[in-house]
Amino acid sequence: MQYALPDVLTQPLVQSALREDLGRRGDITSEAVIDSKQTTQLHIVAREAGILCGIDLARLAFHNMDSQIAFSAHLKDGDTLHAGDIIASVQGNARAILSAERTALNFLTHLSGISTTTHEIQQCFAHTAARLTCTRKTIPGLRDIQKYAVRVGGGRNHRMGLDDAILIKDNHIALAGGDIALTIQRAKAYAGHLIPIEVEVDTLEQLERVLNEGVSLVLLDNMNLDQLKTAVAMCQGRAKTEASGGITPETAAAIAETGVDFLALGYVTHSARYLDIGLDYL
Repeated sequence: MQYALPDVLTQPLVQSALREDLGRRGDITSEAVIDSKQTTQLHIVAREAGILCGIDLARLAFHNMDSQIAFSAHLKDGDTLHAGDIIASVQGNARAILSAERTALNFLTHLSGISTTTHEIQQCFAHTAARLTCTRKTIPGLRDIQKYAVRVGGGRNHRMGLDDAILIKDNHIALAGGDIALTIQRAKAYAGHLIPIEVEVDTLEQLERVLNEGVSLVLLDNMNLDQLKTAVAMCQGRAKTEASGGITPETAAAIAETGVDFLALGYVTHSARYLDIGLDYL
């Protein structure tokens, strides 16, 4: 599968990151020690195994610094990396390449870390039908690309924002008067036929009331394994099930084996490691 985000979506992020790094005077180290007309070729190299993500943002980082830089990608987003793989080659003005280096690598290492973590966790329960979904626990301003990285790693996106779907949580129910059935009825009257409705529940009694009202999906919050198994049986043919609440790589497989349809993990965006990728002079 081919993965890519349009440049028009990622260009503002790259430009903002470059401005942040260049500060008020630009790259004074490169200006001090590198001749302004010197050219070079450097290579973006994987230093550990993983799943590549962010190659187009790296390309934009160099091109925004100097449009004459030649960026040759040897791999694409979604490709499996091995230590020592050359991801891309960068040729052009030496100062410009070094000035864009950190911005390009920040995007690559962060997004590849998310895609790698997503892939690793999804593989933990590949023997089940469950699918990993991410949450809105993202870094402000980076949600689009973090959720893109989840897709590259084989996961799925939950809501991109508050306008995607109706997700009724305990605070909504409390502030709507405390009646879960009435809250769902209000949501249905508002939603129309194109907006899905999901309701968070933390007890089986709440789940029964929700199922009686009819919703698209139920979020099973912080339930233990026995509760999840019972909830899945109750929802059979009535609603899709999504487990949520502190799921980690260590607990994901057992939760998936309860039969839930989805596992919602904030972990893949808020706690994913960086993948070690460097820019080397070979």
